[in-house]
Amino acid sequence: MIIWSDWGIRWPKGIKDRKDLPLADFCERYDVIELWFDPAPRDQLQLVCLLDYLSSCSSLVRKLRLRLVASDLMIESGEDLAASEPHIHVARITAREFETAKLAWSAYRAATPEACVDLVHQDLSALLMLRPALLDLLAELPSPSTGLGATEMRFLEMLAGGFANTNALFHLRSLWRTFVFGETELGRLLDGLALGPSPAVAGLDDELRTIDRENHRDRHAAYLRSRLSLTEFGEAVLAGKEDFSRHNPIDRWWGGTRLTNDRLWRYGSVLTKP
Repeated sequence: MIIWSDWGIRWPKGIKDRKDLPLADFCERYDVIELWFDPAPRDQLQLVCLLDYLSSCSSLVRKLRLRLVASDLMIESGEDLAASEPHIHVARITAREFETAKLAWSAYRAATPEACVDLVHQDLSALLMLRPALLDLLAELPSPSTGLGATEMRFLEMLAGGFANTNALFHLRSLWRTFVFGETELGRLLDGLALGPSPAVAGLDDELRTIDRENHRDRHAAYLRSRLSLTEFGEAVLAGKEDFSRHNPIDRWWGGTRLTNDRLWRYGSVLTKP
């Protein structure tokens, strides 16, 4: 079982014996708890989930602070960030932040994306990085013209531009322009583009059809062996002349919404019901 402290990169010796405590119990011992979350959509989802949880811990509420961090916390240490970003605002977390977080977490877990669409038109100023994150998440719903989300379309664009290996597709963050998914999720999106009855992508190692999804080592090796290119159908999808979902099975989750061919919520200028 994975618990919150499994994600700690470095634990000072003095607190290692307490890292297996429930999060609320761990925090009880401190006078101030400062939450650091960067702007990426996954991180903002973690923030609203955490605030939803902490809002019920009455003894902790008065101790909580939120730091606005513009950097990627995966590549910088807390000490470096503290030294380099003294100007970043730190605020006490109040009822407004908790209420906004509750609304966002509930909307994302709903069985349809309508609540999230409604939410981006509301006042989200209590959590300044939330609206851009929600817009990035909504962009991953299928497009009305292509049936693909923003990251899938970016894959096709990168392949059309000459990138032929998965390292580029999975790790060149500056070229993605989308920051919603981790490597495992990116692999599943690529599988969907390449392994269906009408593939948009050619060259993905065929062993990925049979390697267990939890066998990350062998799947990673298969991705590295792959040399990718667009199919003729993929070029038509990229040009907006074909709808990927009309030729291939769709079955994935967007928050609490299950997307399938007969229940495909599409997001463009407005949300289109299936």
